[in-house]
Amino acid sequence: MIKAILCGASGKMGGFVALAATEDGEIQIVAGVDKINNGEKFPVFPSFSEINVKADIIIDFSNAALLDGLLDYALKNNLPAVIATTGYTDGQIKKIQDAAKKIPIFFTFNMSIGVNLIASLSKKAAQILGDGFDIEIVEKHHNQKLDAPSGTAIMLANNINSVFGDTLNYEYDRHSVRRKRPKNEIGIHSVRGGTIVGDHDVIFAGHDEIITISHSARSKEVFAVGAVRAAKFLYGKKPGLYDMNSIMSFE
Repeated sequence: MIKAILCGASGKMGGFVALAATEDGEIQIVAGVDKINNGEKFPVFPSFSEINVKADIIIDFSNAALLDGLLDYALKNNLPAVIATTGYTDGQIKKIQDAAKKIPIFFTFNMSIGVNLIASLSKKAAQILGDGFDIEIVEKHHNQKLDAPSGTAIMLANNINSVFGDTLNYEYDRHSVRRKRPKNEIGIHSVRGGTIVGDHDVIFAGHDEIITISHSARSKEVFAVGAVRAAKFLYGKKPGLYDMNSIMSFE
C-alpha cells in the first residue's frame, strides 16, 4: 500500500482524490494539508511543517501559493510529488523543474488521459498540416475558476508551438488590435460560465476546410483518477520530471 499526503485535502478535488484512492485500493491517504478540516477520515494539518505522519508520496490539488512549502517538505523528506495544481508562474515552474533534479515529480497542466491524448493528436496534426492552417484554441470552464487561460490551453498551445520551433505568438486579446490575422500566432480564448468542468477545442482552419480536435470533461472525477494513477506510476521512480506522456509511453 502506497501511503500518500493529500495537499488540498478539504477542497472539492481533494474529496474526489480521496474517493478515487479508496476505490483504487493501492493508495492510502494517511494525512492531508489544508487550512480547513471538513471532518476527513485522516488527520489534516494546516501546513506541511506541522505534519507528523510518515508517508511515501505527496498528491497536490491545492493552490499555487502552497508550492514553496510543498517542495521544501518533499525535498527535506525525499518524497516524490504529484503536482496537479494550475496557475503557476514561470518562476514557480522553474522551481518545480529544479526540485525534479533531486526527487521524482509528476507535473502536468491536466490529469486527464483524454486531454493529454488530444495534446499529442494536436501536435501530430500541426506536423502534418504545417503552416497552411490557422490555429485557434477555445477553452471553457466554470465561473469559479480563477486563472485564464487555463493551464491546459497553454499546454496544448506549447505542444503545437514546439512543432514550429516555438516561433508562434499567443494572441489572447484580439479585440484590442485592428488588423488581419497574421500567420505566426495561436489564438487562445477563454469562456467562463455555469458549472462547465472543462472543455477544450483545438481548431485548425484552412482553405475551405476546418479540423477540430475536442475534449470535454463531464466530471472532475477524471482528474482525480488520473492523479491516483500518476501516484502509482511515480512511486519508486528515479528523480526527474514526469508527465502524462510518461505514463502513455510507459504503458
